[in-house]
Amino acid sequence: MAISFKNTKGTAESNKVEAFEYKDGENTVRIVGDILPRYMYWLKGTNGKDVPVECLAFNREKEKFDRAEQDHVTAYFPDAKCSWAYSVNCIDPKDGKVKVLHLKKKLFQQILDAASDLGDPTDMDTGFDIVFKRAKTGPLPFNVEYNLSVLRCKPRSLSDAERAEVAAAKPIDQKFPRPTPDQVKTLLDKITAASSEDTEQSNAESEAVNELS
Repeated sequence: MAISFKNTKGTAESNKVEAFEYKDGENTVRIVGDILPRYMYWLKGTNGKDVPVECLAFNREKEKFDRAEQDHVTAYFPDAKCSWAYSVNCIDPKDGKVKVLHLKKKLFQQILDAASDLGDPTDMDTGFDIVFKRAKTGPLPFNVEYNLSVLRCKPRSLSDAERAEVAAAKPIDQKFPRPTPDQVKTLLDKITAASSEDTEQSNAESEAVNELS
């Protein structure tokens, strides 16, 4: 299908989503919208890069492993283990943009605990900013600790500009649509059988299908 001259952008529209970048020391975000529950596999492609693949044995809506859909990953990678990978949209106060916050499990539990006293942090009128500290605890990448600064998590109504950004942003489940078992199987075939060049293409496909960058 062709499009009219006045409607063309003259370039391809990117499917890549912008993610919030954690930094050492104090971080502040405002989470908005719904939480996206997922478990993910990180599989090594032939070019040495990790390829994210959603675990379809995990039910997003029920937040449980019900195995209602076939999880092809275990047939291709018997030793692979999926890991907790919840995400949510957030406002980054550094630039006012809505980005994806890939949550850390222990930090999220602290937010849930605080919410029992402070209320729903995602409410645009009565919600609160999430203030936390990130600190390295050792030399390895996973040696990181996150601590919520509860006393600094004060209720704040979103500004008109922030509300406009939220209204214009895609919901989190549209940014990461759940793939079908056939889509996952196709991706796994490419990961296991492709050349390095083909695997780079499969990485791009996985982002377009539903994944983390």
